[in-house]
Amino acid sequence: MKIINKIIVIIIAVVGLYAAFFIASDIRTVYDKISNFKIEFLLIIIPLVTIGWFVLFARWHLLLKNSKIFIPKKDSLLIFFSGFALTIIPGKVGELIKSQLLKTKFDVPRSKTVPIVMLEQFYTLIGLVIVSFFGIWFFELGVYVIGFFTALLIFAFILISSKKVFNKLITIFEKRKFTSRFVEPLSSSYDTIKKTTRGPITFYASALTVIFWFIEAIVVYLVLLSFGIENIEFLKVIPTYATSLMLGFLSFLPMGLGVVEGSLASFFSLQGIEVSLSLTIVIIIRIFTRWYGVAVGFVALKLSGGLRIGDDKSDNN
Repeated sequence: MKIINKIIVIIIAVVGLYAAFFIASDIRTVYDKISNFKIEFLLIIIPLVTIGWFVLFARWHLLLKNSKIFIPKKDSLLIFFSGFALTIIPGKVGELIKSQLLKTKFDVPRSKTVPIVMLEQFYTLIGLVIVSFFGIWFFELGVYVIGFFTALLIFAFILISSKKVFNKLITIFEKRKFTSRFVEPLSSSYDTIKKTTRGPITFYASALTVIFWFIEAIVVYLVLLSFGIENIEFLKVIPTYATSLMLGFLSFLPMGLGVVEGSLASFFSLQGIEVSLSLTIVIIIRIFTRWYGVAVGFVALKLSGGLRIGDDKSDNN
């Protein structure tokens, strides 16, 4: 199945899920809630989301330079945004399309780029865990989830430090159809991974990720304000949102679909927001923080020629 077909199937599933949310909440009630959205907040929300993307792009370009991969910034930006479109593929493996594009357009070996794409997710998780500690005392339910992910990061560092454990991970990748093509380059990229998680690069990549998550937390807070919700402090929003994202990460579903929405709506309800309004707010949040990016990514993927790569049978080097 071509990439475009997979995307269409997932989008249909998403529409069905969101429709179910609206039906469960009473469509008329949801419409009334949406009509209360203060549209002037878009003048702040959309630029903030976009700034967040460029912060992540700075991290991407920094990781490329650290691995001695030098390509024009314009092309780097296009490839970076292309990865947004395929975040809807389960397990975050869709972003490996960036590695394929670098191979196709610039003949950069996958053994150098696959670990960079993987490490992006690693740093994304590091930043999320760091940010979640701000205000954690306001959200006791998140302590256990955040604690689990802290332990997960420690395990990841052990994984990177041990080549034997790393090789066991490779065998897992071999069993998955989409990731099997990347097994060969990944198996020979251990040194690149170790280099990209040592020294100043670790600090800069983590710092940029923390900035991104703070920006996204501000966006979530602004959406709440746009619906007139002023009783939830910003420091409570951070761990609440982070915990929902972590639960979505554990599900291995595309973007944590359904899990993030359900858990975040539940957390908001526990903090005094009625269920129908909570669901409405969460879907608006996801439109700004994820689906807006998917739409932009899809355009970038089209411009970069990435939609033709799905059936590529070229070698994996």
